[in-house]
Formats: sequence, C-alpha cells, structure tokens
Amino acid sequence: MKSLLSRLMLSATLILAAVINGYGEDAGVSKETEECLGCHRDLHPGLVASWEKSRHSRTTPAVALKKESVSRRMSTAEVGQPLREVVVGCYECHSLRTDRHADSFDHNGYRINVIVTPDDCATCHSTEVAQYGKNIMAHAYGNLVDNSLYRDLMAAVNSTYHRQGNELVKGDTDSRTEYESCLYCHGTKVEVKGMATRESDYGELEFPVLEGWPNQGVGRINPDGSLGACTACHGRHEFSIEMARKPYTCSECHKGPDVPAYKVYEVSKHGNIFSSMGKNFNFDNVPWVVGKDFTAPTCAACHASLLVKPDQTVVAERTHQFNDRLAWRLFGVPYAHPHPVHADLKAVRNSLGLPLAVEMDGTAVAEHVIAKEEQAVRNTRMKTICLSCHATDWVEEHFRRLDNTIARTNANTHEATKIIMDIWERGHARGLPQKDNIFDEEAERMWTSIWLFNANTTRFASAMAGGGDYGVFADGRYQTTEQLYRLHEQLKLYDRLDGKAPKPGAQQ
Repeated sequence: MKSLLSRLMLSATLILAAVINGYGEDAGVSKETEECLGCHRDLHPGLVASWEKSRHSRTTPAVALKKESVSRRMSTAEVGQPLREVVVGCYECHSLRTDRHADSFDHNGYRINVIVTPDDCATCHSTEVAQYGKNIMAHAYGNLVDNSLYRDLMAAVNSTYHRQGNELVKGDTDSRTEYESCLYCHGTKVEVKGMATRESDYGELEFPVLEGWPNQGVGRINPDGSLGACTACHGRHEFSIEMARKPYTCSECHKGPDVPAYKVYEVSKHGNIFSSMGKNFNFDNVPWVVGKDFTAPTCAACHASLLVKPDQTVVAERTHQFNDRLAWRLFGVPYAHPHPVHADLKAVRNSLGLPLAVEMDGTAVAEHVIAKEEQAVRNTRMKTICLSCHATDWVEEHFRRLDNTIARTNANTHEATKIIMDIWERGHARGLPQKDNIFDEEAERMWTSIWLFNANTTRFASAMAGGGDYGVFADGRYQTTEQLYRLHEQLKLYDRLDGKAPKPGAQQ
C-alpha cells in the first residue's frame, strides 16, 4: 500500500512539474529526467534550481552541434540517440557507462552512478577531457600521495603532536584530516565500500557507501578509474563557463601562501581592472573576444580559454591542458624548473633517488623536463595572448624579468639547501642522510618556508605582471632573506652548543 501511494504521489509530482516548468517533448527533456526532477525538486531544490539555470537544461546536443566550430562548446563530433535529441539532464549524465562505474546502483527502476566523471563528460566534451588527462592537475592525487617527500610533508602538517619528555613528538594523522586538507584540492581516491540502506521520504532505499566522498579535487580518482573532477572549475549542477572564467573559482585552491596566485592577481593591475570593471565583462561568450568581452585577463584568459580578436582571428585555442602555455613549473617544488615532460610524475627521480625533477643544487634532470625548444614554444603561446593588449617591448621585458626572478629565487633556495644539508650532515637534525622526515624540525621548517612560501610568492608576483608588495614584504624577498639569515644563525647556534664552531664575531 505504501509503495502504491508513493507511486501515485510521484506521478502527481511529475505532472505538476511538467505543467509548471513547461517540460515535455517540445522542451526535449527525457521522461527519465522528468522522473528525477519529480522527486529531487522537493528533496534538493537548490540542486534542481542550479540545473534549471544551466545551458544543459535548455540545449540538446543536436542543437549544440549546429554551431559554427569557433562558437561550438561541444568538441565531440557526433552524439548518438537517444542523447542527441534531449537536453542534458539528470539521467543523461548519471546513467552513462554504468558498466564502468563501481558506484553504479539500482535506484527507483533505473541504473545510475553517484558520481559523474570526466570520462562521462567526454560523451560531449571529448577533446577537453583528453587534454585534461595530460594536465598535471589530473595527476594531482598520485603526484602527492605517491611521492615519499610530499607524504612526509603531509604527515608533518596534518599529524597531532604531543610532548614526550623534553621532545615534541609527531603523532598520527587520519584520512578525514587529509581529505579536508591537502586532498581537498589534490583530490581523493573514491572507493565503494559496500551498500547501506537509508530511510528516505520515499521509503527505504539502498545507496553505495563511498570512501573519500564528497570531494571535487582536481586529481580525484573516480570509481570508474578516471582522473579529475570537472566540477572543480565548473561547479555542479549549473556547470557555468562564467564560473570557470572568473578568478574566484581558481582562488579556491590557488590562494597561498604556497600557491598565492589569486592574492597576487587581486592586487595586480589586471586584478584591479577586473575588480573595477569586471561587472561589464561578458563571461559567457564563445569564443571570448579580447577587447570586446573583457579588457583585462582572468586566469582562464591566460591559461584555458579560446580567445579571438574582434575580427575573429584566433589568438589562443581553447585548452584544458593548462601547462601548454607555461614554460616553467613555479610552485610545489624546492626549485622552479622547466615543466615536467609527463603529467604523471611517479617515474621522476634525481641522482639521489629522490622523487624530484631537480638535483639538490637546483639543476634540472634533463630527461624529466621539457627542452628549451619546447619552453620557447609555450612562451610564444603565452606572449601571443599578452600581445593582444601590450606592445612587444613591454611583453619581452616582462618575460626577461621572470627569468631573472627564477634564477635569483633558485639561487637563494640553493644557499638555504646547503645550510640545511650542513645541519643534517653535522647531526643537528635528522633528514636526508638519516633517511628521516625532512619537514618536522625547526630548521627544516625554516628551509621549507624559504622555497614553499617566500620564493613561490616572489615568482608569482613576477610571473603575473604585478602583485606589488607580494614581491617584496608580503611573503616575498624580505621574508626569503629573513628566513635565510635565521637558518644560518640556527646552524651557528647548533655548532656553538656542540663546541664545533668559532665564537660569535669570528670568521666562519
């Protein structure tokens, strides 16, 4: 009886929804999606409202494919029936490739997946998904948790600590802490741990139990084996290109102090123009017209979007391989170095066997990084974008300054690294020679701050054409030299305490 009543209520809800919203055959909404909306409009009105505002809710693939290539948002050349003639709704996304999804389950007569993954989105956006797979973001989970040094950094940051005698001892971390700290942005590994029965407004229903969920990190490993989350930039369920083009979206993970891109952008001249005039920009147009749709770049303009001049001449092709306009890897590593050849870094090793693409003196390991010729190609792509608004001498000098900043910040990092290696070698701290964690003692934290925070901030201020004080006193050059002095004084203090060094004031 309860089941029959539920079905009658569901049918009434579907009819009402169709009348109120005008859904039906003319609107191209599938009957399966109508059923989804019938329940979820009451259960999750915010979710449904987001979808109703989306381009997906009012566009069929058949209509999208009629656009001229430069204006087309779909990259897949053909979409088969029945998807072709209906709008992109709940069922159209959540029912794809259920045989590949470990999170697939039976739900009210349909087989659906909990998570919509990049490989599902590839049904319509195949080029973007293929590009994203070559992007270092797609491998952000493995590049972090499979790297022994970065695992040590995670442990030093996320562990609880307690005093043991005269020592401060590192305790344990746990998965939930990692999920909401480092893996919030890098992504989790989402695994199905079984099924659970829950009481719902429609009776008892079974749902998959997911470990590592919720998460929308850029390198998330999904239950179908795919990498990444399109929703990291195109928030569900509106999947707005406007959202992806605005710097606030990137700021979620690129805020610093280890990745201060948004902070630097915010106070740069580009950011100043965006803050003042961005309300007049057209963030939805495809292609994005330089000088007409916007007058100052956002993150997407430089790193992702299809840009054209007012006469429709292409300035930059759309890309979701965000490093194909970047010659240098500036952050997340002790030294800035040419971008890695492969986005998956598990095979990267230096001569000491460490999972780094540089030696401890900053020399890049040639086999793991792109050659100078490829760096020049990528710089040219970026310069072409800059030249849409700036003169040649302006652009060329900007890139010369960036090269200079990279060289000088790497030099300071090298000096700091020599000091920390002396500290390890003399037994004042336990690090590489002792095969111990290199991030959990005071001197090691000083060394880490120099490259992870201060050198990175200085580089970003240089790379992003401004940033004002971020290149000097706001976690920039001043703090680099301050930490370098402190680290050197720490070495001298250790030596004096051990009776190994000359008295203060003597030459060293």
